[in-house]
Amino acid sequence: MKLIRTEDAVGHVLCHDMTQIIPGEYKDARFRKGHMVTEEDIPVLLSMGKENLYVWEKAEGMLHEDEAAARLLALCISEHMHPTAVKEGKIELIADADGLFEVDTERLEAVNDNEELMIATRHTNTAVHPGDRLAGMRVIPLVIAEEKLARAEQAAGKEPLLRIRPWKLKTAAIITTGSEVEKGLIQDRFTPVVEQKLAGYGIRTVRKTMTGDDPEKIRLAILEAQESGADLICCTGGMSVDPDDRTPGAIARSGAKIVTYGAPTLPGAMFCLAYLADGTPVVGLPGCVMYAKATIFDLVLPRIAAGVALKRRDFVRLGHGGLCLGCGTCHFPVCPFGK
Repeated sequence: MKLIRTEDAVGHVLCHDMTQIIPGEYKDARFRKGHMVTEEDIPVLLSMGKENLYVWEKAEGMLHEDEAAARLLALCISEHMHPTAVKEGKIELIADADGLFEVDTERLEAVNDNEELMIATRHTNTAVHPGDRLAGMRVIPLVIAEEKLARAEQAAGKEPLLRIRPWKLKTAAIITTGSEVEKGLIQDRFTPVVEQKLAGYGIRTVRKTMTGDDPEKIRLAILEAQESGADLICCTGGMSVDPDDRTPGAIARSGAKIVTYGAPTLPGAMFCLAYLADGTPVVGLPGCVMYAKATIFDLVLPRIAAGVALKRRDFVRLGHGGLCLGCGTCHFPVCPFGK
């Protein structure tokens, strides 16, 4: 910083906020830190009693906070998002599409490990909608050594840190198991819940089948759903260890490759995910999906809807944060479940 006469400040950048007070009318920052002084500003500053100003003295190898924020933005931005205008050295990213928001958390941590700069994001693997805030970035001081930005850029690598995958799956088939439902002894309350959850990701239910507990009927229903061209096949119920619960075995006998039967989450420990040879996902949904507000299905459905092929490791990682606290009023997804 350097101290100069206000009359000589045109073209220089302020190093701190300048508060203007008009009794009974106004009290706020009239000029913000980082503002470049113009000829028109001089009379206003003098009327505020500012005869001298601290301004940024540009030096080789140093970047102003606005320039540095733009460099951080370049590490993050990709398709289906746009930046806000820089304000007080900060830029935010806003979503332009419905889809799955992904963050390369390891590279993000490597960037944030550099002092005097920061990038903050919402949680990875979550659904976003147009207008949602995705991330904010800035440097901490008014000016920063360019070499620090260069180190952050090297840590980030060439690919953007952030990504939005628009929803890919469009249609679904629901196979309802349970002899009590097939025989009409109880009302099917499962299918409407699943339909509603799928619709939230733009997935239309185009086929519904009741099979009872016969594993051969379940197997054939899966293959018929595949033949119909459904993008996703959901089997509801029959997922526990009871003798009559045979859905996981039927999924396996359909030829689908099981990724996981069981997940370290509560509710949802009996969840099953498999993929048919053509890549069509088949999910086995435990009964909790029917009555619990948030379950394993809500945690993985955004990735499935975006066409991400999940692996067992993805489920292993859900254990930390995979315990739903059963709050009296559920605020999912704005809560720690699955995070």
